[in-house]
Amino acid sequence: MAEEPQPMPPFQRSIVTLVVMGATLIVILDTTIANVALPHMKAALSATQDSISWVLTSYIVASAIATPITGWLTDRIGRRQLFTFAIVGFTLSSMLCGVSVSLGMMVLARLLQGLFGACIVPLSQAIIYEINPQERHARAMGVWSMGMMLGPLLGPVAGGWLTDTWSWRWCFFINVPIGAVTAAGSWLMLPNNLRRRRRFDRFGFALLAIALLAMQLVLDRGTDRDWFQSTEIQIEAAVMVAALWMFIVHVCTARGAIVPAALFRNRTYVSALVLITVIGGLVTAGSALLAPMLQGIMGYPVMTAGILVMPRGVGLIITLQLASRLIGKVDPRILMGAGLVLAAVSLYMMTDLSPDMGSRVIIVSGFIQGLGMGLVSMPLNLLAFSSVEPPLQTEGASFYSLMRGLGGSITISVTSAMLSHNIQQSHADLSAGVDPTVQHVLAMGQIQNIGQIGGMIPSFLDVMINQQATFIAYIDDYWAMMWSVIFVLPLVLILRPVKRRGDMAAIDMGH
Repeated sequence: MAEEPQPMPPFQRSIVTLVVMGATLIVILDTTIANVALPHMKAALSATQDSISWVLTSYIVASAIATPITGWLTDRIGRRQLFTFAIVGFTLSSMLCGVSVSLGMMVLARLLQGLFGACIVPLSQAIIYEINPQERHARAMGVWSMGMMLGPLLGPVAGGWLTDTWSWRWCFFINVPIGAVTAAGSWLMLPNNLRRRRRFDRFGFALLAIALLAMQLVLDRGTDRDWFQSTEIQIEAAVMVAALWMFIVHVCTARGAIVPAALFRNRTYVSALVLITVIGGLVTAGSALLAPMLQGIMGYPVMTAGILVMPRGVGLIITLQLASRLIGKVDPRILMGAGLVLAAVSLYMMTDLSPDMGSRVIIVSGFIQGLGMGLVSMPLNLLAFSSVEPPLQTEGASFYSLMRGLGGSITISVTSAMLSHNIQQSHADLSAGVDPTVQHVLAMGQIQNIGQIGGMIPSFLDVMINQQATFIAYIDDYWAMMWSVIFVLPLVLILRPVKRRGDMAAIDMGH
């Protein structure tokens, strides 16, 4: 059995927290920082529109597949060794991304990034929780949650600035100095933990890896292949369902499964998994939707679009600090319920999109959404992690991180597919009601400008219709995201505060 961890001196605890959060932040940033640089990479690597998407997909797939084995690797080689090794590997693969001269080299480097980065996030959560005494758990989870939630928000901004100022390669080179410092700090400052030998569940790992890979292929290629009209998508979906079903049966019946069945007998943990899947999707997809809308549809420059996204981060910081102080005094379910309501309100505000809408709605709705996410994420992370018995905490953190990542991946794919389909559908509906020979749909000044070239009027009308259709499609996405938040709101009632040594009464002593 593992020994009870000894209290860490405050100075060492502060240094370890900085090291752990620095490593976590570069991993989380890399899930979104490359998005805005894709057009530049496409030209530099001579890639097609289809193939360049594998720069993102390879990272997501590798990270998803490697995350569940973090617990086994921790027991096998030790937490300090694994965390340091993962940072070094992530840093070197980031350097390889930056010097890539071909698409194949870039995809390989991103695969390595995903494999090494997969261990860092769950280990960081376990380390932050373990090095802090019981009365500081709420504050510690607040700091960790801030890094996890700010990463997807800052990624597009940082990526746009680095690409515009220097080159897309600096989206990866920026990881090198941070990685070098955090790797050294990890090796020097992290405590050792006892190792224990246990069997590696090869069969369970293979089933999970196949299911995740097949699911990612369905999500990435579904839109281009017309979803289930394609034989390829049908085969991939069948493989995903079969592998997932076998994996569930294996976890429920096998001893020493890669994901312990005891985790799924904990109703608080299971409810938290569902909630973090939705919340992770909301944060990641929200950034993925908003950035191209601001730049491509509303015409904002990259840096201006980044500034308009920042109020979400401001709101997040405010309520993360507030939640860490209220968590011992107020039922965390009340905080989470209020946060989900605020998130739903912010998404409802975004359903009022229009081409002539100013930036005020974007700023206010973003700030409100940040407030909501801060109220949800910190109590959720604390309840999910502290509800798991200590021997299962690394595995619990690993699967929790996996579901957060999958939530982002699934939501991005679904919202993108909805966006593409609804643009086409709305364009067809709007076009059906427009007669290009009826010029009164144009303002008088527009007729004077283009009326001399009659052939331009249908093209001009098509541009206007396409703009309206795009806004309608974005509105549909925000409606869907709002209803998904409302749908999971009742799950908050299933969560229950922890009653053992890490309970909320102990946390309250620290405030």
